[in-house]
Amino acid sequence: MKGTRAALRYAKATLNLAKEKNLADEVNNDMLLITKTIAENNDLLALLKSPIIKALTKKSALKGIFQDKVNSITQGVINLLIENKRIELLPLVAKEYVIIYDYLKGVEIAHVTSAIPLTKELETAILNKVKEFSNNSITLQNTVDPSIIGGFILRVGDKQLDSSVSGQLQSLLSNFEDNHYISKL
Repeated sequence: MKGTRAALRYAKATLNLAKEKNLADEVNNDMLLITKTIAENNDLLALLKSPIIKALTKKSALKGIFQDKVNSITQGVINLLIENKRIELLPLVAKEYVIIYDYLKGVEIAHVTSAIPLTKELETAILNKVKEFSNNSITLQNTVDPSIIGGFILRVGDKQLDSSVSGQLQSLLSNFEDNHYISKL
């Protein structure tokens, strides 16, 4: 993804400054708020990415949205991105900050994709299973995707367990295609 390396550099610098001032937790909350706000508002994302809209307009919009909700370090990052003409990186910087903050705190995110929202019982069962494989603290993040039909896909770090119905059907189809190919030889 374009700009990821630059966003990571901004995020690392922000985390280092926040740690120096003992505000890493606060800045993490700000970055979560920024990520959530931008994800829920397509117009805001379009505003940030637009090369036509002037930086001053973007700055005033962001100031209006976040001024009283984020601390001075986060405001400084926003201002720096505007000054450097890199404000379109704000969503990536926020996301990268949260990732490296979680890594620093020893927290891993378990991404669960399911056809329907997870119940509390199922969340607990999945968390207990994931804790068998990791010594870190685990945070569960659920994404609902009806196209997987049933079951779930679990991703923790670089490991993935696909027990979805669509994944099993795809595997079955692949096996049939392999067997069909072999029978023609």
